[in-house]
Parts: sequence; C-alpha cells; structure tokens
Amino acid sequence: MWSRISAGKYFDCLHYTRYLFAVVLMFFLSLVHALAQEPVSSALLLHAARVFDGNEMRNGLSVLVKNGRIAEIKPRASFKADDEMKIIDLGDATLLPGFIELHAHLSYQKVPADTVLKHGITTIRDLGGPVHQPYGGEGGLRVLTSGPIITAPHGYPIVNLGAENIAIAVTGEEEARAAVRRLIDQGAVVIKIALEPGGETGAPWSSHHGHAHHGSAHADPHPAHTASHSPAAWPMLPEATVKAIVDEAHRHRRKVSAHVAETAGVRIALNAGVDEWAHMPCDLIPESLLKQAKAQNITIVGTLDTLSKCAGIARNAAIWAELGGELLYGAEIAHPDIPWGIDAQELMHLMHMAKMKLPDALRAATAKAGQHLGLPLLGTIQPGAPADLIAIQGNPAQHLKRLEYPGLVISGGRIIVNHFIFPD
Repeated sequence: MWSRISAGKYFDCLHYTRYLFAVVLMFFLSLVHALAQEPVSSALLLHAARVFDGNEMRNGLSVLVKNGRIAEIKPRASFKADDEMKIIDLGDATLLPGFIELHAHLSYQKVPADTVLKHGITTIRDLGGPVHQPYGGEGGLRVLTSGPIITAPHGYPIVNLGAENIAIAVTGEEEARAAVRRLIDQGAVVIKIALEPGGETGAPWSSHHGHAHHGSAHADPHPAHTASHSPAAWPMLPEATVKAIVDEAHRHRRKVSAHVAETAGVRIALNAGVDEWAHMPCDLIPESLLKQAKAQNITIVGTLDTLSKCAGIARNAAIWAELGGELLYGAEIAHPDIPWGIDAQELMHLMHMAKMKLPDALRAATAKAGQHLGLPLLGTIQPGAPADLIAIQGNPAQHLKRLEYPGLVISGGRIIVNHFIFPD
C-alpha cells in the first residue's frame, strides 16, 4: 500500500496534517489566552488591608467589581457574599488603581504592551509615535497617543531619531495648523511639539551635541573638543508657529505638550500658551520663568529618572515644588534603564527632588493623571471608575519596589495577573 503512494501525495498529506495541527494549536492557545483574561462572571469582591483610592490611603475596605467597573467600595463587614460572587482575599496587601504613564514611547524599542500591563501600568499616553484612536482597557493596556511630534525642519527629534512615525516637520502657521487637524482626525488626544536646541548637560537626547546617550554610537568620544567645536543648535519652531499650533489644538479641545529642556524653549512655550511640559527641564531654569509657568497653570510631567543626570533637574524640581506647581508621574517608558512598567525610582525622585509624600507621588500617577487626561474617574477606585487595579503584598511605604512587580493586575475587570489566592 505504502509503495503505491507517491512522494508528492505523501508530502501533501504531511503538509495538511501539519496545517491541521497548527490550526488546532492556535485555537487552543487562543482559548487559553481568553480564559486567562476571562471577565468576572458577575461580580468580583476584593478584600485588602489597605486601599489607596487614588487620593488617600484607607484601611479595612473592600472593593466590588461588576461589568468591568467599580461598583462599590465600603467596609468589609458591609458586604454579603452570594453564590454569584467571586472573592479574592488579598490579606495584608495594598490595593491601588492601575498606574497611568503620561510619557511613553512604546514603538521606540518595540516595548510589548502586555509586559507594561503586567507590571502595573494600565494606561499609557504615547508621546511621539504612530497615531491611533484610543484603544484597550478591557484586558489590554489602554493606549492614548499624540502621534508624531511637530517640529521644525531638521529639528529634534528628526536630527537624531529620524522622522518616520516619530516627527512631522512644519514650515509656517498654515502647515502647522493642518498637521494639528490631521493628527486629531486620526485620534490624537494631545498635540506634542519639540522646542529642543540640544546640548544640555546630561540629557540623553543630546549625544549629537557631544553628550553621552547611554552608549549611543554618536556620543562624542572627545568631550574636550566640545568647547572649541560646539555644533550649531538644532532649529526650533518659531513662536508664531507654536501660537498657531496651540490655537488650533484648543479649537479642537486638545492640549499641547512641549518637549522643553532649557531656557529658550521654555520662553517660547510660555509666550505661546502651551499647556504642559513633557519633561522637567534639564538645564537650570530661572525662577522667574518657573513662577510664570505656575501662574499660567502649566503641568509638568516629571521624567525625573530619565533625566536624573541633568545639571538642573533637581533644582528645577525643588523650586517647582516650593511654588506649588503641578507635577505628574511619567517615567518615559522605552528610554534606557527605565522599567517597562511602574518605575519605583521615578516615585523616589518625586519624593526626594520634589519633596512629595508617598500619597502625593501615588496621586500623581493615578487620580491626578486621570484628571489631567480629562478622564476624572480613571486612576481612582470609586463607583463608576474603570476596574483597572493592582495590588502588592504589604504597604508600599515600606516596600516601594514591589510596585514594579504587582501580585494582582486587573484591566477593565479582567484578571491579568494573580499571584494571590485564586477566587473561590
């Protein structure tokens, strides 16, 4: 019988068998993945010793999740379990909202979204990458985007990172307005611009100007040459163009976030009415300009860990804190040495450089971040809020680093990570 089967037919049969096996395997893996993120059938009740609700740490409360949202938060004794309710008793643990990362670049190092989610970040805002309509949040990382950074021709980041899906060069006000409209039509929740001449001491992006960039091939091996052969500053958008960008963005109810790092860029941003600085500036900024920024209600996204080697970062943060300026959490995921998830070191810098107490730092990564995004329930544990939750064993006041490896992660009511007791 075997001798009568041609080699061609044999390999056809073998190919079909392998194809069938692959289909079955893919179906099985898809089923396993779906079950791993299976939504709670009717209700999930979480007991924890401590609950940080996005604003304050509270003791002895339990949280009820229904249909992907927070249904109730009240004392444990107030809940009566029923047959439809799944229960996870976290014991001596702290339950918190999932963190909101306000400055990420997922495409920069092809950072896997599921890795970020499993490490405690449930929402990111990608500032400088492909533009998309907002997506995720129900078992997946919630992703909001700005799209490519609007910059001057041959300006940052084009000069050192290229333009594709990263930057848009504009010449003149009409071209800038058109770029803003196009990005918003494609889903941008914020407009990002670059006001970066380069050359700040310690800035990771300034390797082109003779400063080390975490091993960049473009770093100047002879820094002594820098003083006598200082390269020309990168071109920046003129103030009139930035004003046009801000005006067009505001017409469409979008904020403008500016990459600023030194005094000239800060002046342009302030004069043009920019809403947010995407970094705490790297160079020391005159206190008068920081006072002006506070008067104009500027919000600063920290990225203090990324810029910890910058000459002016600590002093700027300290002055900003003394002025009572708004400083929010953002670690700039995808930069070298920044974890692909919660960055405990960023929280430490907020506490040490900006003199925040731990609840203030946690607030900057949760409730305040959600408010800044115009999504006031996001980043909170209160009725109606998305059930984006994380939990760690113990108290973060004693075990801050554990936030980078949460034992429980829930996205939109779907359990992503559970190293605690399995539901009853």
